[in-house]
Amino acid sequence: MHTLCARGTMKPEINAAVGFLSRFLRVKGHVNDRQVQTFNQSLQDILSEQYKHHWFPDRPCKGSGYRCIRINHKMDPLVGQAGQRIGLTIQQLYLLLPSELTLWVDPFEVSYRIGEDGSICVLYESQPCPVGMPSMATTSSPSGNIGSGGPMVDSHISCKEELMVLGRSSPSKAYNMMTVSS
Repeated sequence: MHTLCARGTMKPEINAAVGFLSRFLRVKGHVNDRQVQTFNQSLQDILSEQYKHHWFPDRPCKGSGYRCIRINHKMDPLVGQAGQRIGLTIQQLYLLLPSELTLWVDPFEVSYRIGEDGSICVLYESQPCPVGMPSMATTSSPSGNIGSGGPMVDSHISCKEELMVLGRSSPSKAYNMMTVSS
């Protein structure tokens, strides 16, 4: 757990998302530490550039679809770009990453879902705060362990909660689930 006052910088959210994806590369092997570091830095740079005009801390759900990282029958192009920078083909990335993954990178929250019908899990949460007031951030491991120092998110409905309320429009499918522990 760490303390920070989130005023709209996207760095902690991007770090949480990139770290989550990088753990899959480490766990499945075939990628050395230097390649993982290069992948991390590349994906951080790519996401920062991609999101810079689509980051709205005052309205976190605005642009959520644009910032969503999606792997299904098609590799997310930003993840593919970072993978290619370390010499991985799209086919190799499909072997290393979950075949069905949705990762939402929003101001103050990063959430993911593995499988179309999987549970939505929170990787990172923080609370916006006024200037001069410290805030706590919560990070969660993919296994669901959460580090927290108090109440995290105000009563606004998050993007993932909107998805849960609105529900799915496509039929249910069965998928094998994969868990990651560090």
